[in-house]
Amino acid sequence: MLQGNCEILKREQLTETIFDVTVSAPEMAAKAKAGQFAQIRAEGFFLRRPISICEIDKAAGTLRFVFEVRGGGTEALSRLAVGEKMDLIAPLGNGFTLLPQGEVIVIGGGIGVPPMLGVALSYHGRAKAILGFRSRSAVILESDFIRTGQMPVVCTDDGSYGKAGVVTNALVEQIALRRPDLIAACGPEPMLRAVIEVARKEGIPCEVSLEQRMACGVGACLVCACRTVKNGEEHLRHVCKDGPVFPAEEVLL
Repeated sequence: MLQGNCEILKREQLTETIFDVTVSAPEMAAKAKAGQFAQIRAEGFFLRRPISICEIDKAAGTLRFVFEVRGGGTEALSRLAVGEKMDLIAPLGNGFTLLPQGEVIVIGGGIGVPPMLGVALSYHGRAKAILGFRSRSAVILESDFIRTGQMPVVCTDDGSYGKAGVVTNALVEQIALRRPDLIAACGPEPMLRAVIEVARKEGIPCEVSLEQRMACGVGACLVCACRTVKNGEEHLRHVCKDGPVFPAEEVLL
C-alpha cells in the first residue's frame, strides 16, 4: 500500500456519467494486481472514494481508472484535468486469481466491467469476456476488451446492442462451447448471484468482486462488512481488506 499525488496523463468522458482517467504511478503499478482498488481523495470531502483499478501498465508505470459519477465526491474527481494531481492510496485489497495456465471467463455488469479488463489482459488471450449493460448508450470499453485477444460478448437488457438478455444466458452458451478453468465476475448483486449459481451447477471455480461503501479502505472500520461462510460457519469480513475478491462459495448475497 502506497500513497502519492499522481499526475493525470489522460482523461476522457466515456458516457454522460462515466469517466476514464490514467495516472502516472510507477511504484503503485509495480505492486498492483488485477482486481485491486485505490482510495482516491476528492477535494472538499473527508472520506476518500474507493475506485477499482481498470488497467495496470507496469512498463509505462500507469494506473487507469474508469468510474461513474454517483455523488459529489466522484463528481469532483471527474473535473480533474490532465496535468493535475490525483491523491491515491493504492494498491488495496486482494485481486483475482491469475492462473499461469488454463482459461477464464470474465464477466462484468455495468460499472463492474472496468476491473475485469485488467483480469482479461493478464491472461494474454486466454480470457473470454462477457459484458452486460442496460442499453447501447451504456456500453463502455468494448474496444479495450478486443485488445485482450478475443472478441467480447456484449449483452444489453433491452436488446439495443449485442445479445439481448442477461449475461448468464451468454455464460451458459460459452461454457458449452469451451469450458473454462475459472469464472471471474464483478457487477450488481443479482448478476453475481446468478453467475455463482451457474458456476455451482457446472462445477467450475468462481471468484466474485463485491462492492460496498467504504470509509477507511484498509480494514480499520466496519463500514464495508460483508457476510461470508467458511467451514460451515458464518463470518463478517471486510470487503476492503479480505476482498474485494472472494471465492464464490464463501459469499452470502
